[in-house]
Amino acid sequence: MFVSTAYAQTAAPAAGGADMIVQFLPLILIFVVFYFLLIRPQQKKMKEHKGMLEAIRRGDRVVTGGGIIGTITKVGPEDELQVEIAENVRVRVMRSTVNLVLSKSEPAKSADEKADEKVVDRK
Repeated sequence: MFVSTAYAQTAAPAAGGADMIVQFLPLILIFVVFYFLLIRPQQKKMKEHKGMLEAIRRGDRVVTGGGIIGTITKVGPEDELQVEIAENVRVRVMRSTVNLVLSKSEPAKSADEKADEKVVDRK
């Protein structure tokens, strides 16, 4: 009395290639947005930071990851820097811990440039 008759439905046609693209289109769009808003700017920032670390030289004022401000007194082997944080207080830090270069120093003069200056001064 309460039993209804059940009818078998016909099978739906197999999903075509266009239907799959429409289904994955939102995911693809989300990935594209994430790439341009998050991934690409982060890669650019990392590249600039790496270039800054490679250009560090003696005399530059830097800020370390711990917030210590100092002047580089020596660029050592294997990415090691010696930073003077106070008068006659020097610490060794890894190059990768430098977060910011506050001021760049002028490059040290070579022996040839110093000799040229002496010749000019004598005249």
